[in-house]
Formats: sequence, C-alpha cells, structure tokens
Amino acid sequence: MNIVVIDGYTLNPGDQSWENISKIGKLTIYDRTSAADIVERCRDAEVVITNKVPFTAATLEQLPKLKMIAVTATGYNIIDTATARKRDIVVSNVPSYGTASVAQHAFSLILELTNHVGANSASVAAGDWQKAPDWCYTVAPVMELEGKTLGIIGYGNIGQRMSLIAQAFGMKVLYYSPGDKPWTPDERADLPTLFANSDVVSLHAPLTSGNEKFVNKDLLKRMKPTAFLINTARGPLIDEHDLAEALNNGWIAGAGLDVLSVEPPTDSNPLLKAKNCIITPHMSWISREARERIMEMTEANIKAFLDGSEINRVG
Repeated sequence: MNIVVIDGYTLNPGDQSWENISKIGKLTIYDRTSAADIVERCRDAEVVITNKVPFTAATLEQLPKLKMIAVTATGYNIIDTATARKRDIVVSNVPSYGTASVAQHAFSLILELTNHVGANSASVAAGDWQKAPDWCYTVAPVMELEGKTLGIIGYGNIGQRMSLIAQAFGMKVLYYSPGDKPWTPDERADLPTLFANSDVVSLHAPLTSGNEKFVNKDLLKRMKPTAFLINTARGPLIDEHDLAEALNNGWIAGAGLDVLSVEPPTDSNPLLKAKNCIITPHMSWISREARERIMEMTEANIKAFLDGSEINRVG
C-alpha cells in the first residue's frame, strides 16, 4: 500500500509522529507540494493524505492507481468528489476534530474586539502607561458581552459550542441553519433578521457552491454600527470588498477574521488595510490537541477503508 502525504507540514511541523500511519503501508511525506508536482508525486499512490492541496477532475484522471483520498480537515471542497465517485475513489474527512479549538479562537477574536487586550498590551509596552495622567486607561472603548446577542451562521458542532460559550457570557443566541434544530433553546432566525439583531455575527458554515460571498453589502448594511463580524469558517463566504467598505465607512464596528478568500493573501486584499479588522493566519484549527485528533482520525479512516468498513466517507 503506497501512501503519500502531499502537504504534511501544517499538520505536523515536527511535534507529532507519522509512525502509526507508516505501519499501514509505504509512507512518503512531502511538507508542501505545488500544483505542478501533484501528479508526479502521487502517480503510484493508492492513498493520498491532503489538507489543502486540491484534487481536481483533471488531476484525478491522471492517477489511475488512486483508491482513497484522506482529507485532514473537515471541509473537503478541495476535492472534486463527483469525479472521485465516478472513478471509485473513496474520499474521507475528519469531522469534529477542532470544535473546541475553533470556538475558542472565535471567542478570542470577539474578546480582542471588545476588550482590546493586545492593543492595550502594546500601548503599555510602548511606555504609554508610565506617561498616563491617571492610574488606568484604555486605548479604545470596552464593550460588555452580557446581554448582547450572538448570531451564529451554521449550527453544527462548532456553532453549538459557540452557543454554550456565549451563554456562559450571558449572551442571547440567534442561529441560522438550513434545517431546524428543535432540541435547542436558541432562537432560529433568517439571515436578514439575524444580521440586523446581532451584536456579533459569527460564521461557522461550510463553503458550498450556493453560499460564496453571501455576506455582502446587503447583509452588512443591515448590521448595527456597533456590531462585529467573525469568520473562522471559510474566507470566500464573505465578499471582501464589501466588508472592507463596511469597515472603512463605519457600517459595522469591526471584524475578526481567521480566513481569507486567498491564503496566503495577496497584497491587494482590501481587508489587510481595512479599519478595525483583526486578521489571524488561519490558525483556529492548529492547537496541538486538535492536530493529534486529526492524525488519529486519519489513521482510523485509512484502516477502516482497508478493512471494508468505511467511516467518515464524504465522497
């Protein structure tokens, strides 16, 4: 069994071991792979492990030995699953590995926007406190979360974890989901209502062909001028030019983003210079604990496939 890890560095920069997966078959590991090298490196692979390297229809057509693609993420939009099915290639993912880590990071972005911990720490480091006329100060107004409303877009595992954390802060929760969730105490709302009534809107929906750039000028203009937008899901869910316009013109108070439409971003991305826009480098998933779960679940996915008892199959 030939197994190829096509972009292993982000999952395992050296603090974990590939040993268990190497016991399944002959393992070849590449830290990174350019689009031009995918076919050559995967030509003899029966199993490919990928995080963000895409496998298009054209690529899959050139890999006749490929039997399985193990995606080391929950989202699998990088795989042409329709072509994979036609070629009888199993595609698996790793659901729920990052629920705690992603929700924690989303709230860290919310708290930075409301409490400005980083900005105040930088101010102290710059010597501003020594020069202050009073015993305390803040570089920006602080907003209390209790009594505020969190609007959650996407009510899966991460969205529901966000709800639990919000309730601990004393927040009210609205959620938008294509399907009703009758067991939840949270209130379901349509998108215009959720955007208009939330003090924080947090995105936790998968990227599909039908929701790209759904966060656009229309929805952003419905938001309160004191409200914040959080995205730890997928960058293309947001029309970035519309969001930059909203931030620069004060339609909303700020944004906390862990994902962008192109990663790494180009210098032309308007959000890099937008007002009150906090951006982190797609790191919400990257806790060591979450990455350990990815390794364990990927191993289990491959073993189950070989045993004929597929788990976490998405294509």
